[in-house]
Amino acid sequence: MTAHLPDGAALAFGSATASYQIEGATSADGRGPSIWDTFAARPGATRDGKDGSVACDSYHRYPEDVALLADLGVAYYRFSLAWPRIVPAGTGAVEPRGLGYYDRLVDTLLERGVTPTGTFYHWDLPQALEDRGGWLHRDTAYAFADYAMVAYDRLGDRVKVWATHNEPWCAAYLGYAAGVHAPGRREGGDAHRAAHHLNLGHGLAAQRLHEAGCRDVGIVHNLAPIWPEPGTPASAADGVDAVRNRVWLGPLVDGAYDDGVLRVAPVLADPELVRDGDLELVRGSADWLGVNYYTPVRPGPVVPTPQGEERHPETDAYPGVEPVTFHVREPRTHIGWEVEPAGLEELLVESHRRTGLPIMVTENGAAYADETVVDGVVRDADRIAYLDGHIAATERARAAGADVRAYIVWTLLDNFEWAEGYTKRFGIVHIDPATQDRTPKASYRWLQQRLRG
Repeated sequence: MTAHLPDGAALAFGSATASYQIEGATSADGRGPSIWDTFAARPGATRDGKDGSVACDSYHRYPEDVALLADLGVAYYRFSLAWPRIVPAGTGAVEPRGLGYYDRLVDTLLERGVTPTGTFYHWDLPQALEDRGGWLHRDTAYAFADYAMVAYDRLGDRVKVWATHNEPWCAAYLGYAAGVHAPGRREGGDAHRAAHHLNLGHGLAAQRLHEAGCRDVGIVHNLAPIWPEPGTPASAADGVDAVRNRVWLGPLVDGAYDDGVLRVAPVLADPELVRDGDLELVRGSADWLGVNYYTPVRPGPVVPTPQGEERHPETDAYPGVEPVTFHVREPRTHIGWEVEPAGLEELLVESHRRTGLPIMVTENGAAYADETVVDGVVRDADRIAYLDGHIAATERARAAGADVRAYIVWTLLDNFEWAEGYTKRFGIVHIDPATQDRTPKASYRWLQQRLRG
């Protein structure tokens, strides 16, 4: 048991957000530009052509958001810090006004009885670092560790539970291979370089955080159960698992990239990229594991057509993997993801078996159209059913022996949903984009009542 995580006697609850998705104020108080500012400005990069410059205006309205958390009754609030708000150029000068914002947020949370847990990186890389190569460049890993220590030195007396990265799979492979997330690059197999530098950045930061006395350093991965469709070549399914799961867990647990990972990512055998000591630094560096889960991954065989082989665009996010299709069964959420609570149960049991670490479900939630409104309140019965089913799956995993400490709902507020813009709503609180008024949905009230017992 680690000191500041939930003790695991009962499942703790929380809610989560991310800086670029809610804060807005992207040019306020010395904040530098991030890769998401640059990416969202490109025509066609986001579904509705919008960006996070206003988002939920939580930079100014955070007291309202903290009040919502306190009234909800959750024990934990997982938020991320905006690197360009704290170190605007990625390295060098620190912006005290950015640190001051997080000071105020943390103090307000503690005053309202909500435990803050921080994430150093939820994808908003300072643009100045991307201009020098971004996560394809080793120096970014060292810059990340320096920034993490700036934030920890200011906030670590009050924030005890920290994650280094959130979903580095998305940062590496959606950002540098598929090009559908910032920085919007399509570098193919070179995206594996980004994956290694993200692993290295975690290891460097974790080492320094531990040396500074932090005892609850984790990392958050969007791991997925890989459930191949009939006829899928075993090598293709193994490749999908290698890129989605094992490229992260291998270094974390074993200090190595396994043979299956090296088969699809031979660049990770390059001693100029993966240098002596890199993987040893990562091994055993996490005190806890965050698992974000939304849906299983079902690779399937490629189907020949008169026009040639069918190719699913999602395969671009799995460079080096032989061509596959990806299948999604019913029912689905509004974003098109399959609803399958059993996937979460399996993932938690397997992740605990593989790592031996305490686990927090750091994100789980659903996007729905939220079209039923009664007396000004969104009646989101589909979201309630989703959350209820996945909380039950989490409890089943605990009963099966997985050391799962917390379930954290994604997300508190309807917000900027990355490449989807504002077209997909995951929040348990509705945001009026014209007024920024916050209105709890039926799912918020349902969770509130559940937590009150």
